[in-house]
Amino acid sequence: MSYYSVLDVSPTTDTWIPDYIPTATRLVAKHGGKYLARTGNHSQVEGDENPAALRVILEWPSKAAAEAFMNDPEYAKHLKARTEGSTSHHYLIEGKDEFV
Repeated sequence: MSYYSVLDVSPTTDTWIPDYIPTATRLVAKHGGKYLARTGNHSQVEGDENPAALRVILEWPSKAAAEAFMNDPEYAKHLKARTEGSTSHHYLIEGKDEFV
């Protein structure tokens, strides 16, 4: 079953970004994921304001694939750099409709 990562990221420093993007892109592909969106071009249409500089959506073939990416030893220092150099939230969402 597909899973989706949905992130909102607001960098507090940009020093981590040049190393992060190519490494994350390669490791996402290694674990079977693909980027559906990585953009600063977004707008909130409902709810209390939740600003973010970037919104990111990834598709994973399974929860295990998403978790393997997050736990990949090669990703660890880049994840640490992103979380220390930004305000970020990452949601892992099961790709199913429970209301059908």
